[in-house]
Amino acid sequence: MTLTAALLGPLLSGAAAARPLITFYDDATGERVELSATTTANWAAKAANLLREECDVEPGTPVAVLLPAHWQTAAVLLAAWWCGATVTEPAEAEWVLCDAERVDLALGVEPAGGVVALSLDAFGAGVPGLPAGVVDFATEVRLQGDEFVPWSPVPENAPALAGATVGEVLACARARAGELGISRGDRVLSTLDWSTGDGLRDGLLAVLAAEASLVQVRHPDEEAMGRRAATERTTVRLA
Repeated sequence: MTLTAALLGPLLSGAAAARPLITFYDDATGERVELSATTTANWAAKAANLLREECDVEPGTPVAVLLPAHWQTAAVLLAAWWCGATVTEPAEAEWVLCDAERVDLALGVEPAGGVVALSLDAFGAGVPGLPAGVVDFATEVRLQGDEFVPWSPVPENAPALAGATVGEVLACARARAGELGISRGDRVLSTLDWSTGDGLRDGLLAVLAAEASLVQVRHPDEEAMGRRAATERTTVRLA
């Protein structure tokens, strides 16, 4: 079972599939996007199809993700793990997925496969003026299917994140959820950055592993956070 299947499977059963799973705010732009478990899985499937069909990502392919804590970042991480890829540092990666501000940085490490650039635009606009050969995520992902089936099984001892295996990542995420007091049905309000292993583990993986839902805020306006906690009926705060 892939890490993505282990994380999303329980969330896609019964009424839970239609409930909000990721609610994303960007207080700098006023953006708010809400995704159910089903919609999250559809986005992850589209991104996984892109990675497999356009980038030849397969089990064991090293992939780096240079992206902020964002709903599209969650989708591409789940996509990479669905393909059986291992998420690693840019210098070790065959493909680097990045935002528009880090395209030059991604190209600078000269990944053997290439670079996929995400605009993170709420309306699906692409990244203008990309260098030749850089894949524009927004343009390509909309052409992909809403379902994804791995070509081959991904064993539990396959590497998934920074050298840790699928089984180890899942066990760590579940244990960390308990330490953070996150349980099934919780609404977790978070401003954690996912650029570090600890931030990704606590801010995304632990939430999904606990079968909770996430309210992720980028560029947080601290004066608004109290109101947001009440509006979104959050039960756990991570910062």
